[in-house]
Amino acid sequence: MVQEHEPGTPGEDTEPTATRRTADEAESSRASRGWWDRNADEYQEEHGAFLGDDRFIWGPEGLDEAEAGLLGPVEALKGRDVLEVGAGAAQCARWLAAQGARPVALDLSHRQLRHARRIDAAAAAALASAGATGAADVVGSRASGADDAAGVALVQADATALPFRDGSFDLACSAYGAVPFVAEPVRVMREVRRVLRPGGRWVFSVTHPIRWAFPDEPGPEGLSISASYFDRTPYVEQDESGRAVYVEHHRTLGDRVRDVVAGGFRLVDLVEPEWPAWNHQEWGGWSPLRGNLIPGTAIFVCERD
Repeated sequence: MVQEHEPGTPGEDTEPTATRRTADEAESSRASRGWWDRNADEYQEEHGAFLGDDRFIWGPEGLDEAEAGLLGPVEALKGRDVLEVGAGAAQCARWLAAQGARPVALDLSHRQLRHARRIDAAAAAALASAGATGAADVVGSRASGADDAAGVALVQADATALPFRDGSFDLACSAYGAVPFVAEPVRVMREVRRVLRPGGRWVFSVTHPIRWAFPDEPGPEGLSISASYFDRTPYVEQDESGRAVYVEHHRTLGDRVRDVVAGGFRLVDLVEPEWPAWNHQEWGGWSPLRGNLIPGTAIFVCERD
C-alpha cells in the first residue's frame, strides 16, 4: 500500500538523507525489502484501521473496490484465481476471498506477511470462540466454505520474478504495491502478463505522476510546484554511507501508459479518484485540501489479449 516520503527509519541513530539520484533494480529491491521489514509494524498500527482487515481500498482517497468494480462485477469474482502484488497484510486479498475468489497475496517483505498471518490468526481465534452458532456474526461477508483457519495464501517474492507458472491467474491487482518502487516497471508488467490467462485483467494504483511536481506536504505548502514534472530521477533516502534505505521511481503519465503497452497489455481505463467528502484524514502528503484540487492516485485498468 502507500508509503509516506518522510525521512526517518526507526531503530537507526541518524535519520536518512533525502536526495534525488539514480538507483538500479538491485538497490531498489534491497531498499524496499529493508524499509518494509523495519516499518511494517508502524505502518499497520497507523493505517490499519483505515484499511481494515478485509477491505479493498485503492488509495488514500478511500476508493473501495466493492463500489468501483475495477476488477469486474463483484458477483463475477467467485471462483476466480487472483494475484495481489505488493499485498502488505493482504487486506485486499482477504476481501477477494470473501467474495468467493481464490487469491494469492504476494509481497517482498516478510514482516508485512507476518501481519497478514496475525490478522488471519485473530480471525480464526474469533471464529473458534464464537462457536458454530455465532460464526456468521464474526466472519461477516466471508464466503461460505472458505478456509478461515488457514487464511489467505501468502508468498514472499519479488514482483519482477513471479514464482508462478504461465497462465496461473484470471486477475491481478496491486494497490500501491511494487510498481512505484521498481527501477524497471515493464518487467513487472511482463511478469504479470505471463502469469495471467488470456483475457485476464490487471489493475494497479500508483501515486499520480503530477504529484511529483509538488512538495509532499498535506497543507498549503504542498500546492506550489517545486520540481519539474519531467524529472525522472528517483527519490532516494540514504544512510550515512550512501546506502539507499528507501527508493521510489517517478514516471510521467505517458511513461506509465507506455509501460503498460510494452508489457503486452491493452489500457482499458485510467481512473483518477476524487477526494470524497467523508474522508477527513491526512495520509502523508495526501489530504482533503490537496485532494480537492489535484489528483493523488492514478489507477490503470489493463487487459491481456
